[in-house]
Amino acid sequence: MQRLACALTEIKLAPPADATGVETMTFSGYGAVFGNVDAYGDVIAPGAFANYLADAKSGKQPWPAMLAQHGGFGMGADDMTPVGVWTSLAEDGTGLAVEGKFADTPRGRELYTLMKMSPRPAIDGLSIGYIAKAYEPRSKPEDPRRKLTQIDLMEISPVTFPANRLARVASVKSLEELSTTRELEAYLRDVAGMSAREAKAFIAATKQAIGRDGTSDELEIINRMTRAINS
Repeated sequence: MQRLACALTEIKLAPPADATGVETMTFSGYGAVFGNVDAYGDVIAPGAFANYLADAKSGKQPWPAMLAQHGGFGMGADDMTPVGVWTSLAEDGTGLAVEGKFADTPRGRELYTLMKMSPRPAIDGLSIGYIAKAYEPRSKPEDPRRKLTQIDLMEISPVTFPANRLARVASVKSLEELSTTRELEAYLRDVAGMSAREAKAFIAATKQAIGRDGTSDELEIINRMTRAINS
């Protein structure tokens, strides 16, 4: 089995609790982005996961395990104990979209807590353990070392040090959870790529436009702004 840090463009944590008041500890994001060369010189081609995903969903292949830090690279039995399950895997135009749920165990709760920390997540990367079933080797000096065209997944791990510079958490809260101007400003900086000045100017201008109809409630203004961004 080989390991490749994937381009995690965004993780969204689910709302803090379900209808019963219990934390779901679920999250979603992108585990891999197509076309991005990682630190080892490999790049994943669109469609590389297609055969594996079809086999996994039909029961011909096992679903990948969710380990922490690649299971400590197999140093002990406890390290190889999963910390949760992956509930959804799918390819789209961007890459490998993943949804997962941490186990209600000490290690699962620890990882969930680390992932949602403020002012920044303590764990903010994902990495895959895989078997390369097919790839194209480098043909020119400027090409990637390998273009991976068919991959079987073994595990996907939250990690501290991903090899891919894009394998980072970009969003701790989903857009729908934002309730203050400061949170919206942070979202626009971290996810939309705005500078602090641009984010503040955008919020000020939008507030002014919304306020023309007499609305002054802060939460209502934030709700309208997030609905506009989503649309």
